[in-house]
Amino acid sequence: MGESVQAEVMMSFLVSEELAFRIPVELRYETCDPYAVRLTFHLPGDAPVTWAFGRELLIDGVGRPCGDGDVRIAPAEADTLGEVLIRLQVGVDQALFRSSAAPLIAFLDRTDKLVPLGQEGALADFDAHLEEALDRILAEEQSAG
Repeated sequence: MGESVQAEVMMSFLVSEELAFRIPVELRYETCDPYAVRLTFHLPGDAPVTWAFGRELLIDGVGRPCGDGDVRIAPAEADTLGEVLIRLQVGVDQALFRSSAAPLIAFLDRTDKLVPLGQEGALADFDAHLEEALDRILAEEQSAG
């Protein structure tokens, strides 16, 4: 199964310039998918929506605008680490969320303790080797039986 890190962060769902509401967002990181983070948005009156994207994108986005395509992350104001904007796009529709940077950084710090950034490949290789070894052992047992 692998280990995981979870956190719940309250974010503002910015519906328009005038309208925003606070929603709980579950952050999840799993060693079985070491390059990705998952954010599950609990929107009022809707089923939860989960987005998965690169952990590195979230790390970089806390400090500077980054991402292209479906997920864009940027500091809310340049040169301050106060708040982060997360923009998710599906076709022409987009959703904008504002989060305090501190809980994101705390969450990312915990993921880094579990799997240091840059070490994801080693983990993936280890899993593959482990699986290979187990397959070999099982195959030998079956041929011996």
